[in-house]
Amino acid sequence: MIMTSNALSITPQQDQSTALFALPILKRIERESHNEYAEMQEAFELMGWGNLPDELKIEINDDVKFMVEELKGRFSSCDPFVKRRRETIHYWVSCYQDGICTLDAAIKVLKVKPL
Repeated sequence: MIMTSNALSITPQQDQSTALFALPILKRIERESHNEYAEMQEAFELMGWGNLPDELKIEINDDVKFMVEELKGRFSSCDPFVKRRRETIHYWVSCYQDGICTLDAAIKVLKVKPL
């Protein structure tokens, strides 16, 4: 008895139908990603952080996203830990922008540590 992988036995017709199925999903993901990226860039610009390096933006992206959501009225956070995190972000971004600390130092401090 010879065993073969199913991946090796895909016919061109099956491959084409899979591509036709995946194409709309991939286009939707691309469109949503583009829209989310544009919205986040706008948020960074409005906060005066548009010129931050992408490495730093990546570290604070989720925080900025939730700041925007809160400003839109989707939720309200009175949590003192959230307030402290936001203060920390503003402080270290300002330090980086003012040349007080390096990019690596700001990223290291703002990186969210896993539990």
